Amino acid sequence: MRQTWRWFGPGDGVGIEDMLQAGVEGVVSALHHVPTGAVWMPEAIRQRQDEIGARRDGTASGLAWEVVESLPVSEDIKKQTGAYRAHYETYRESLRNLAAAGLEVVCYNFMPVLDWTRTDLAWRAHHNGTAMRFDLVDFAAFDIHILKRRGAAESFPEDVRESAKRRFAEMSEARKAQLMENVVFGLPGAAEHLSMDDVRLHLEEYAQLSAETLRKHLVDFLSEVAPEAERLGMRLCCHPDDPPFPLLGLPRVVSTEADYRAFLDAVDLPANGVALCSGSLGVRADNDLPGMMARLGDRVHFLHLRNVRRETEGMPCSFHESEHLAGETDMVALVKAALDEEARRRKAGRSDVSIPFRPDHGQDILDDLTRKAQPGYPAIGRLKGLAELRGVIAALSHPVAAPA
Repeated sequence: MRQTWRWFGPGDGVGIEDMLQAGVEGVVSALHHVPTGAVWMPEAIRQRQDEIGARRDGTASGLAWEVVESLPVSEDIKKQTGAYRAHYETYRESLRNLAAAGLEVVCYNFMPVLDWTRTDLAWRAHHNGTAMRFDLVDFAAFDIHILKRRGAAESFPEDVRESAKRRFAEMSEARKAQLMENVVFGLPGAAEHLSMDDVRLHLEEYAQLSAETLRKHLVDFLSEVAPEAERLGMRLCCHPDDPPFPLLGLPRVVSTEADYRAFLDAVDLPANGVALCSGSLGVRADNDLPGMMARLGDRVHFLHLRNVRRETEGMPCSFHESEHLAGETDMVALVKAALDEEARRRKAGRSDVSIPFRPDHGQDILDDLTRKAQPGYPAIGRLKGLAELRGVIAALSHPVAAPA
């Protein structure tokens, strides 16, 4: 399992030197500043590689850009409106430019409108550090009383609606503003940042689009780009919905094993694969992560290892991001399943034996609390998670752990 680390570019509060001290082997990055639907040009790709390859003093870092996360899919492609056919070609051209630069693994997602959703970006955890959290009542208060989406109230059970009404009545104006900002929070340096009016417009455009239609659009997209990725020797991997249940009346089509199997079978190419995120998928009690790794393993091209703790029963639910070994997912069993898949690949003579993984997210602890890096991407919290995962991998890989 290859240890990687997400980096958002020169503006990231966690830098190249931090990654070196963490002992990572490769870097996960993207050109967040390029507008969605535009071509990733060779010069921009080369610049990001150069930024990763050098320390602040100009000496070589020894690190390389190894995984692209993410090459975004436009809303036009998801809805099949506007310039979506032209966007197929720009996506293929970006893949060709990335392949020419030596990059092979490309992660993307197919979530409508919002990339990921939390109501709290710095919720106080039991140890006095902070974590990201999704509070269903807060989200209902946002949807019903702040966004005022048509039909929002019917999306929630009666007890949640009533709690949201009381919660909203007690909210300060500052909390309302913070909740709005949290829900539509974007990535640092991203070319697009959504306003409330943008969200409302997108929701209107998606109003008549069913889950079945969105799934068909995903398959159509993959039918257009996966053959090119296959020809280039690349591996595409779809990140699951986060959280893995419908929000804002929008469909979700990458939330379960059955969802993955549907588009993997529809476009049955090795290049068409999975980014298995244990944190996103682990929100659902019906997602068996070790089993999914075992059953989907030959198409798992990238692993996000993090954990969550559910706070309420059923779907949708409230949850927060926990320590890597302390949440709902049996992380030891999941890592064991990943190592077993690597053993199968080694036996089959595959070139992609080592599956890249990153310690996804992390709680802000110690100096993270004053560093104020990208929410979910602290230095020490992720290093703690990586150290725990390294320990699991080392123990499971040690000769004394081999069956008698």
